[in-house]
Amino acid sequence: MKLKKTLMSLFTGAAVLSLAACGGGGKTEKAADTGSGELSGDIVMWHSFTQGPRLESIQKSAEEFMEEHPKVKIKIETFSWSDFYTKWTTGLANGNVPDISTALPNQVMEMVNADAVVPLNDTIDKLGASKFNETALNEAKVGDNYYSVPLYSHAQVMWVRTDLLKKHGLEVPKTWDDLYEASKKLKESGVYGVSVPFGTNDLMGTRFLNFYVRSAGGSLLTKDLKADLTSDLAQEGIKYWVKMYKEISPQDSLNFNVLQQATLFYQGQTAFDFNSGFHIGGVEANSPQLLDSIDAYPMPKVKESDKDYGIETSNIPMVVWKNSKYPEVAKAFMEYLFEEDNYLEFLDSTPVGMLPAFSGVSDTDEYKSNETRKKFQHAEEVILKAVASGTAIGYENGPSVQAGMLTNQHIIEQMFQDIITNGTDPMKAAKAAEKQLNDLFETVIVEIDK
Repeated sequence: MKLKKTLMSLFTGAAVLSLAACGGGGKTEKAADTGSGELSGDIVMWHSFTQGPRLESIQKSAEEFMEEHPKVKIKIETFSWSDFYTKWTTGLANGNVPDISTALPNQVMEMVNADAVVPLNDTIDKLGASKFNETALNEAKVGDNYYSVPLYSHAQVMWVRTDLLKKHGLEVPKTWDDLYEASKKLKESGVYGVSVPFGTNDLMGTRFLNFYVRSAGGSLLTKDLKADLTSDLAQEGIKYWVKMYKEISPQDSLNFNVLQQATLFYQGQTAFDFNSGFHIGGVEANSPQLLDSIDAYPMPKVKESDKDYGIETSNIPMVVWKNSKYPEVAKAFMEYLFEEDNYLEFLDSTPVGMLPAFSGVSDTDEYKSNETRKKFQHAEEVILKAVASGTAIGYENGPSVQAGMLTNQHIIEQMFQDIITNGTDPMKAAKAAEKQLNDLFETVIVEIDK
């Protein structure tokens, strides 16, 4: 697949950044040669690991790397996932981007389209291409080049308060109608079944709609990469979540982002939520007494007899930026993170939440002996199955810049708010949102060479 770059590419809101402006700057320099092949140079890393243990793990690896390479300095800056998107898209115009960073899968193709990151074939070859999940590697493959290295994987599944289900004589929901009925019964008993988040500074409305549509084998993008919010299936999903919000959800969730949404489950205020294995750490930190009462199950379906479709898998990658003066230092540090002890310690900072994207680690006694993994063996099995069959949102027909725009522009979230706040007809609101997305997609030309 080859990307044909437009002269202009839309990034945040209505702002349009010139690729000519953002592609310049950044004179690339090799790491200084000290005569002994020693690495030398100052680099900046941006990442979105705001939670303590994994933030500390990355910082520790950086400090140990600098001890081994005294002429290297690594400055680490941390941003939330939503702030990171704003930071890099606005930073491109003036060259204010890092040397190395994490990213969300849907963002990497936007970075490639902006000519902002470099191929990492050499790094992948050094680490061993066969050790990586092929699907994860291909999420940022353009032609023969790989533009990111997957660091870890996770997938969206349904988290359940097993004690509440038992108390109220409820089964684990297998369909979306089951979820509605269970949530309705729980709310009547004074407990929220599920919260429905539509905050316009995050992708949660898009995510929830994608859950419904993908569970029946549909997609929010057509095969020719147009937004599809007006199909019968998408309309069913839109109406379902509006109904769930109005009848089941706390009303404040209209403006919830991912953290606010998750916190309700962490604190024991909801019986169901959709997330990855990160929910274990959140419950442990907020309500450790509930750890024996949570477990993960597959996503509900429209019909119980429907085929099992992959829903949403995230293979969280790292990239090296074209503006870097010392890309060899950035690549060397990236490789260092995959050394067995470092990688295992990183995964252990959020066990079950972060699953290996690199083979061999999960077979070790050290990985298997983790107490959290032992306790949540069933949840990990459910998530691993979901990882194997899912894709990033909109990647059902392959990686695309359009999929990134679908999740990053928050147009679907605005659509939900329009329906709920203004009483706009769901089809009318969907047509407007669909047109807005497709107008944005026209700023990107994707040429596929097979």
